[in-house]
Amino acid sequence: MTTHGTHTFEDLVAEGAAVPTDGWDFSWFEGRATEARPPWGYARSLAVRLTQATASLDLQTGGGEVLAFALGQGSTAAHARPPRTPLLAAATEGWPPNVARATALLRPHGIVVVATPEDAPLPFADATFDLVSSRHPVEPQWAEIARVLQPGGTYFGQHVGPRSVFELVENFLGPQPPEQSSDRHPDRERAAAEAAGLEIVDLRAERLRIEFHDIAAVVHFLRKVVWMVPGFTVEQYEPQLRSLHERMESEGPFVAHSTRHLVEARRPAKLS
Repeated sequence: MTTHGTHTFEDLVAEGAAVPTDGWDFSWFEGRATEARPPWGYARSLAVRLTQATASLDLQTGGGEVLAFALGQGSTAAHARPPRTPLLAAATEGWPPNVARATALLRPHGIVVVATPEDAPLPFADATFDLVSSRHPVEPQWAEIARVLQPGGTYFGQHVGPRSVFELVENFLGPQPPEQSSDRHPDRERAAAEAAGLEIVDLRAERLRIEFHDIAAVVHFLRKVVWMVPGFTVEQYEPQLRSLHERMESEGPFVAHSTRHLVEARRPAKLS
């Protein structure tokens, strides 16, 4: 049985539909869903790099939660000194509610949040940053990343891989063609980064188990991660939600798998 099995389908769906979706704080899922984490510890690794950077840019920062966490971890990495922010530090975000959230969270750290669409050219001069980072970008703009990196600068990101959480996606949309997410394959991203003139320093991939323990978690997840089932609404997908709820009540958690890869790339001293 699910953790919240005493609640009706209608109660759970209403609860999942009422939770705010701004930012990238997933603490609401505690007790309702679990996801295994990659072994490389992205935020902690980013923390170390931030203590060494002089000019940093975090792309598609969401609500700024991951970057703020990394800055906090930097105080531990720097032997309990106050968190060190690079002398020049900026972040970009395209969704207005997240821009406001990230600004409030990151401004005390001295980080400027720039509102810009995800697919627009980056509003920064060439060779501005020695560190560019991003956690789960919609699509990395490799040519723009290479352009704003200083010679010898580093891009450090954790990306969503191919067919991530597709067990859940296909439960609502039916079987999806392999090419649906082939552009997220790490080999294709390696080729695109190299075509932009970057050198791949590290590239690691993991497939990780996810469990959804009740239908409220499914509803909130699909509302929050909007590209999984585009245009998702409770009303449109009520039959699939009810069927999945009944399955979870009788069989236990719904199991899916996320895919993640860690990317570290460097701009060579002379960009080709």
